[in-house]
Amino acid sequence: MTISGKMLKNAVISGANNIINNKVTVDEMNVFPVPDGDTGTNMSATFKNALTELSLMSDDAQIGAVAEVAASAMLRGARGNSGVILSLLFRGFSKGLAGKDAAEPTELCRAMKMGVDAAYKSVMKPTEGTILTVSREAVDKALESAEKGGGLDEVLEALIVEAEASLERTPELLPVLKKAGVVDAGGMGYIYILKGMKQVLTGGEVITTEAPDGNIQNIVTNKAGSFDADIEFTYCTEYIVIKTPGAKDATLLRAHLETIGDSVLAIDDDEIIKVHVHTENPGNALEEGLKFGALTSIKIENMKEQHKQETVKAELQKKHSLKPERPDKKYGFVAVANGAGIETLFNDLGVDRIVRGGQTQNPSTEDILEAVLATPAHNVFVLPNNKNIIMAAEQAVKLADRNVIVLQSRTIPQGLSAMLCFDESVGISENSVAMTKALEKVGTGAVTYAARDSLFDGKKIKSGDILALENGKLSFTEKEVSKALVKLTRKMIKGDTTYITVIYGSDVTDEEAETAFEALREKVSDDIEIGLVSGGQPIYYYIVSVE
Repeated sequence: MTISGKMLKNAVISGANNIINNKVTVDEMNVFPVPDGDTGTNMSATFKNALTELSLMSDDAQIGAVAEVAASAMLRGARGNSGVILSLLFRGFSKGLAGKDAAEPTELCRAMKMGVDAAYKSVMKPTEGTILTVSREAVDKALESAEKGGGLDEVLEALIVEAEASLERTPELLPVLKKAGVVDAGGMGYIYILKGMKQVLTGGEVITTEAPDGNIQNIVTNKAGSFDADIEFTYCTEYIVIKTPGAKDATLLRAHLETIGDSVLAIDDDEIIKVHVHTENPGNALEEGLKFGALTSIKIENMKEQHKQETVKAELQKKHSLKPERPDKKYGFVAVANGAGIETLFNDLGVDRIVRGGQTQNPSTEDILEAVLATPAHNVFVLPNNKNIIMAAEQAVKLADRNVIVLQSRTIPQGLSAMLCFDESVGISENSVAMTKALEKVGTGAVTYAARDSLFDGKKIKSGDILALENGKLSFTEKEVSKALVKLTRKMIKGDTTYITVIYGSDVTDEEAETAFEALREKVSDDIEIGLVSGGQPIYYYIVSVE
């Protein structure tokens, strides 16, 4: 069976909707039960970006063009590590289908294999037991089936079966998964996508979204639906009649058109009749006009489709809120942050553009790219300040028209420390080295809450428990936020510690923060300087920087 462009287009839409419908399930497959398990959210957001542009494509588009549009949009919309890897899988896949009108099962599998190879090459240190493993093993099995002469149904079944088996093996490859008693979230999301695509490619219906914030086609349908309710007829039909000698009065044409539509105009101007009508049957309107003379300047438009296209274009334009600026200085800075106080700290240190994001709100590659282009500098340093944003930032390097340096800052304290070390009098390399060394010396603590019941390393964690994280790893649980802050900070202090900064979030009042801060001050040596800052960040009650 041959796969056409229309089939791939609908398959991608179906796969996207399936991950959107199941994103919460994937999010909950987080290793730690902190409220930032956003793998499903990132993967669905990455795919949504493609849906916007795919909806503008004709059903007659070749399979290579469909794959290219989807891959390009996914690259720009990639969010989080899982979203970036997903976009890389599709980028390689699109190259395998480049220039093809359609594809046989073997060609489809070879293109998918190219996607897997591209993803592995683009990740600096590929980790087995992740979406990379699941995609590689599944595609290898599908390609094996295709090369043995298997039909499309058989090949896709082999793909899904092996993907599910591979997912079940991920805890054996990645100890942290085994400790938490979960499988890899990215691999699980990938399977939801494959299943959604398989349903269409094997003759089933496109999966639709159940979420209220569904994909762009749902958005368009809803908006067009309200538009449809305002009109009764779909086609705007216009033409000019070049009247034959002795033609009947134009009022008779107008009277007929009013029986088959509305918004009727039939303007008689001696030698011609200018006609306009909204109808469900433009052919009938044209046939009636022929009774009065020859037709010219015929134009028929589907108003619902036209409205849909305009709505989609408006959605695309919404994303571009920052205007590119011409570089006029040597250095510039972009930082990812969330919380008014934290944003102010970065601005005070010289950051030009803040991209709002962080835990549960990973910005896309395009969001970061727009901020880079809006920074009037020849060399732009980017501070992701979250391990799940670094890969998306690195993709922006390839798309920018200026030199972009992505620093490997994984936390807000690391980003702030890096900015403090910037020296405008030295070059790019010297600054990169110095800023990287600075961020590596910072210890980061965080106090948050458990979003769900779980079992980690044999320890039961209940929803609502206070979690203390040290440099991204679960350290202990507590019942009270202030106690967790004091205990975590004291645990992080080392012999050479000289400065501690406590940043409190939006869910902590000024009074609560002051009380907790005083309790901490009493437990910390007078030789260590300690400061309190209102960060306003969500999710985390406290972020602690220890230097």
